Amino acid sequence: MDVLLSTAYFPNLHYFYYILNAETVIIEKHEHYQKQSFKNRTQILSANGVLNLSIPVIKNTKSQLITEIEICYKENWQKNHWRAITSAYKNSPYFEFFEDEIKQFYFFEHKNLFQYNLSQLHLILKLLKQPKQINFTEVFQKQIKNVIDLRETIHPKINFSSDLLVNNLLNTKYYQTFESKFNFIPNLSILDIVFNMGLNTLNLLKT
Repeated sequence: MDVLLSTAYFPNLHYFYYILNAETVIIEKHEHYQKQSFKNRTQILSANGVLNLSIPVIKNTKSQLITEIEICYKENWQKNHWRAITSAYKNSPYFEFFEDEIKQFYFFEHKNLFQYNLSQLHLILKLLKQPKQINFTEVFQKQIKNVIDLRETIHPKINFSSDLLVNNLLNTKYYQTFESKFNFIPNLSILDIVFNMGLNTLNLLKT
């Protein structure tokens, strides 16, 4: 299968299921930036429950292309995000194995959101030892034939359970750091399963 996705900040497991299993991965490069999407938001499991981490961005017009969106550093969001991630996963089984490579995203300023997200995607694939070519759209098309189009499907306001293909798989429980405190929380950021399961992530997501 070929899959078309929007860019995303440390994407969730729904997103990564398709990344790992698609024959061809295409990232949309010519859509407009959309507020309240996963383009600049991810979800982790903290001691207080699910926590949304959002990257502030600079918007100059109402219809900027996603590749034109710059990250805003007026707030010290990097410090806050890394502190939250460390607090959530420092006691997870694989945190120390991946900490150094992931924390680089929080100690250097990256200007462009699209490139920032793309670098994260390449890193996670590298950590999981999954070589995968990432392709990009050349123009924006509202409808594309012979491609699973998930640009609007993987969204904070859409319940992933509507995707029957992956619903049962993503509800399969794996160890979570705060499992004694909460019921299993599915479809969090890829960071959640990587820090908790390491390369065993592939046993759950890759079919």
